[in-house]
Order: sequence, then structure tokens, then C-alpha cells
Amino acid sequence: MQTAFTYLALSGILTVLLWTPYILARVFVWGLPTFLSNYPEGFPATAPEPPLWAQRAQRAHLNMVETLPALIAVLVAAHYLGGDAKGAAIAGFMQIFFFARVAHAVVYILGVPFLRTPVYLVSWAMVLAIGLTALSII
Repeated sequence: MQTAFTYLALSGILTVLLWTPYILARVFVWGLPTFLSNYPEGFPATAPEPPLWAQRAQRAHLNMVETLPALIAVLVAAHYLGGDAKGAAIAGFMQIFFFARVAHAVVYILGVPFLRTPVYLVSWAMVLAIGLTALSII
């Protein structure tokens, strides 16, 4: 289970780092003084429009934020329900989840057509697989 928790920690770090591109784009679009003063004049009605890639970066970050609680829940459940017996399978699912989420972020931010949903579904399937393994269904 240690490997699985290592990839959980990496997933948490990824979640924090996915916030960075959007914020950096905001600094460049708004300018540092406006960014540091919190909001530009007339925000949000007249906020400067961030580039499309930055908007996609924000959505990739929010998607990971929404997925992380379910991942944590199934991993902790797997650990407490005797996950050490199936630790190798769970670790494999976590590795696939993490790399699928890295790929998802890259594909999403770059706007690569037709890949975002399949890559997301791989990560979603891994969360489900960990949960089913925790319940000894698979």
C-alpha cells in the first residue's frame, strides 16, 4: 500500500500544481499590480479575458479537485479493508490513475481534440477499480 499512498501524494501535488498555469496567465493578462490588488476595476463584469489555454487549465484543475475526494475515499477504504493483501493491484491502479491525470491535464490544456474524455475515463475507471478491489469484488 505504500506505493499507492505515494501516488496519492503525487496526485495531491499535481492538484496543487495544476493551479499554477491559470494563475500565471492571470498575472500576465491583468498585470502584476492589478493581480496583487486582488481584482481589476469592475471585476467580474469587466475582467480581462484570460487566454483559452488558461481557461482550460483552470477547468483541468477543478476537475482534479472534484475527483480527488473520491480517490482518497476509496484508497483509505482499501487500506482499512485489508488492502495489503491486494496492495500490488491497488498500487498499479494508482499509478495508472496518476499518469492518466497527468495526460488529462496536458491534453486538456493543449486542447487536443478527442482525447480529453477517454483519458479522463481511464482515471475514473481506476478510482472505480480501487473501490471494487477494496470491497473484494475484483
